[in-house]
Amino acid sequence: MKILKILLMSVGFIIICAVSIQAVQEVPKAEITPDPKTKVVAEHYAINALPMPENLNFAGEPVPIDNPDIYERMDRELLVNTYWQSNALLLIKRANKYFPVIEPILAEYGVPNDFKYLAVIESGLTQAVSPAKAVGFWQILEGTGKDFKLEINDNVDERYHIEKSTRVACEYLKKSKERFGTWTMAAAAYNAGNTGVLRQLERQDVSKYYDLLLGEETGRYVFRILALKEIMSNPKKYGFNYDEDQLYKDIPTYRVKVDTAVTDFAAFAKDLDINYKILKIHNPWLRDSYLNNKSRKSYYLDIPEKGYYK
Repeated sequence: MKILKILLMSVGFIIICAVSIQAVQEVPKAEITPDPKTKVVAEHYAINALPMPENLNFAGEPVPIDNPDIYERMDRELLVNTYWQSNALLLIKRANKYFPVIEPILAEYGVPNDFKYLAVIESGLTQAVSPAKAVGFWQILEGTGKDFKLEINDNVDERYHIEKSTRVACEYLKKSKERFGTWTMAAAAYNAGNTGVLRQLERQDVSKYYDLLLGEETGRYVFRILALKEIMSNPKKYGFNYDEDQLYKDIPTYRVKVDTAVTDFAAFAKDLDINYKILKIHNPWLRDSYLNNKSRKSYYLDIPEKGYYK
């Protein structure tokens, strides 16, 4: 009797399972309708590989792009900087404002025009301060600034002065070029320091930047300059579209001589029909709200022409 009961229960369980499976199989499958928005993205958005530019050079010095290692490193920087679209477009806009200040100084010192892109990768053409306390467009350390006679104290820091810091960068680069023989090596030394580059050249028994095994930052450094030079020189080629009036523009200024102490720059600015913020925008090298000037040194402040700030 017990065995019969077990057999009947087993048969019942099998029948229930069979019915359930049949029911599941007979349920019609729901049709999946593609989201029209997703379809549009798939049709119109693409990430494309980029052709390698021909005749790549830095400051007239050819890049050995036939070397597979060099090709891959250059390709990386082209891709990274082309597809970081917001950053590249900001750099293009800022360059319209600041390159006209930098270019004549480079020419005056006989430094190739390509070095304006070094300032781009150093600071993004902003008054940046690095974790190592390098400052300004050219990311100059305090010791280096003082070595090249920049004034750096609580009231004044000329590393924030675009013209003066550009002159220091030019002097530094020219000395590096004399030491290493090429502008490419001078650019690498700007990042890693003359001593650091010299040590690696001796350790590895090579003489060219492209033959050196360097750390991540310095190893990418010249390639980042080259990539931004290519993109910013040919923005339409890389998909950056804008009208000329959308680029940032320099505000015309006149200069005011200051050879005494200034106790309150906010009041000083008001006397010139501007405010403290605008005074600091045009003179970021003023680091406090006053100027001691015990030595009665002459300073020249840039003051914007009337009508540009409403």
